[in-house]
Amino acid sequence: MRQYLFAASVLLLGLADVAASEKWNVLFIVADDLRDTLGCYGNAAVKTPQIDRLAARSVRFDRAYVQYPVCNPSRSSFLTGLRPDQTQVLDNRTLLRDKLPEVVTWPQLLREDGRYAAALGKIFHLGGQRNSELARRWADVPRSFDEARVFESTPAGRILEGRNLTGGALPWCRWGLTAGEDDDQPDGQCARAAVELMTRLGDQPWLLGAGFHRPHDPFVVPQKYFDLYPRESLRLHRDPPDQTPAPPLAVGFGGMGEAFARFTDRERAEFLRAYYAGVSFLDAQVGRLLDVLDEKQLWDRTVVVFIGDHGYHLGERGWWNKNTLFERSCRAPLLIAAPGVKPGVARGLVEFVDLFPTLVDLCGLPVPPGLAGHSLRPLLEDPSRPGKPAAYTLVTRGPGQRGDSVRTDRWRYTEWSDGRRELYDHTVDPEETRNLADQPQYAGTMSELRGLLDRR
Repeated sequence: MRQYLFAASVLLLGLADVAASEKWNVLFIVADDLRDTLGCYGNAAVKTPQIDRLAARSVRFDRAYVQYPVCNPSRSSFLTGLRPDQTQVLDNRTLLRDKLPEVVTWPQLLREDGRYAAALGKIFHLGGQRNSELARRWADVPRSFDEARVFESTPAGRILEGRNLTGGALPWCRWGLTAGEDDDQPDGQCARAAVELMTRLGDQPWLLGAGFHRPHDPFVVPQKYFDLYPRESLRLHRDPPDQTPAPPLAVGFGGMGEAFARFTDRERAEFLRAYYAGVSFLDAQVGRLLDVLDEKQLWDRTVVVFIGDHGYHLGERGWWNKNTLFERSCRAPLLIAAPGVKPGVARGLVEFVDLFPTLVDLCGLPVPPGLAGHSLRPLLEDPSRPGKPAAYTLVTRGPGQRGDSVRTDRWRYTEWSDGRRELYDHTVDPEETRNLADQPQYAGTMSELRGLLDRR
């Protein structure tokens, strides 16, 4: 294994009564490319007992939306509380501080409030060479974190079986069933490092970001997680035969679209099995962190947030990735547990830009002005309250090409730069298979929704 370490040489108004001198810890768990494929979200096909265990003591947000369904733009958005048009980070190559050198992130605020801050794995997007000054900049050391660590697999975690599902046409869509144990893989090492830090820091207040790569591809995890999903047990998604075709910029584009169009049912089943295996591997690592919270009795002074950085398609619209403006790509899991928070289910609309004001609010700090979101504390106190009137997501498709989408309680409305439009009625079409934008009777609805996009 190679491990790189980048280190830089009041009354708390929480939901529970705490001493004035006590600061709550924050455990921020991020899964890469994770949609709501979890038992606690009603998916009986996947095995996630540990995340379900966290959900049992959390408020589960059923309709939480990212602002850009790709890793770096999404993370740059929810770590700053700003929308992608504000951060100007619209791809996986742009470094946040190259655009906003003086921006203040919420980890930065919590660190400056006296917490030891560590980023393990992928919190900010990982770019550049890992053991380098550029890597420190991507990890935002030392502004947001005192240290950041990334991990690599060991020789014992060698791939026993696997293949590229595109036949080598694309570098992604690879799965690998491995030998070895969990700690022979980067996410296992991430969990181990998190356990060690929580144990070592003791009573010192901390902010710990645990950024797991799974279920992002390459889908490389130990064999025992593949064994949870026999091929004959898998059920593939089938789009309805009368589904409305998507606009050209919406889905099915580029080399990925061409590769996915060639998938056979064998490739689809292998992809689904590998994704599920990655989710269960992730779940086991989350369980290791929860065990420490139990053993050290940290629940009464720790805020725990669990998210996927965006959603994902598993065959819907023939797509096996993210980066669309359909519900499956824009919506992601969000669980929040905090001292005094009763478990519940919030079905109102929320956005990931709401995480910044929520966390600083829970930690007793003033919410900075100018953020795009609002604290979710009212929903934590009473999950039955209504959420936001609308949630917004955008994507780009190259110079001058983009799409903007607004989700309300009933509708999803999307506008593309080529003039195409989409309208889906979630009361009767939750999978967004019937585009109503060309039907005259919905002209008034689209005008109202277009107004929401304009006012954003």
